[in-house]
Amino acid sequence: MTATKRAQMMAETRAKLIRAARLAFAAKGYAAAPMDELTAEAGLTRGALYHNFGDKRGLLQAVVNAIDGEMAERARAIGAGAGGGWNGLLAEGVAYIEMALEPEVQRIVLLDGPAVLGDPSRWPTQNACLRETMRTVETLMAEEVLRPVDVEAAARLLNGAALNAALWVAASEDPSATFPKAVDAFRLLASGLLAASGDRRVSRKPSID
Repeated sequence: MTATKRAQMMAETRAKLIRAARLAFAAKGYAAAPMDELTAEAGLTRGALYHNFGDKRGLLQAVVNAIDGEMAERARAIGAGAGGGWNGLLAEGVAYIEMALEPEVQRIVLLDGPAVLGDPSRWPTQNACLRETMRTVETLMAEEVLRPVDVEAAARLLNGAALNAALWVAASEDPSATFPKAVDAFRLLASGLLAASGDRRVSRKPSID
């Protein structure tokens, strides 16, 4: 078997396990999803899971990375649709919070993920989002839309506010009722970064659709 064929088969095996795990973790939760049932659903064995992900926790990490990466892409698309710039940045944050209403995101990424994998702000996908936000913040400061402040600090606080708002929505007894409260507070906190001139040039409430 060639190295290319071997790599292709490994990628297909990983993809099967991730798909099966997404379904199982979303339906039953991480703790209640048996590994034998999960691997059987994918047409594979426990050995394949151990070989590709080390253990069940490693599989959860891969599933969370996949979903969180998709969330970031969706949020960026919504930000671009809002016109980019400040309105786009704010729309991205609101979109990320709104995704906490989706059952798969809620259970896997925002409830089981932190419980099993630890602080979400240290996940690789969150670090990638931070770099994107830093670039946007730096541009907005150069355009005098935002007040002069440390770029990394502003980006970390913006991303952290959106992430913690999403965690709050997901963990609340009534996520639908909590969501608008979280969004209102996020918008108000974020707007504190606006320069007086920037405040006049941008919309304060981009659509969350």
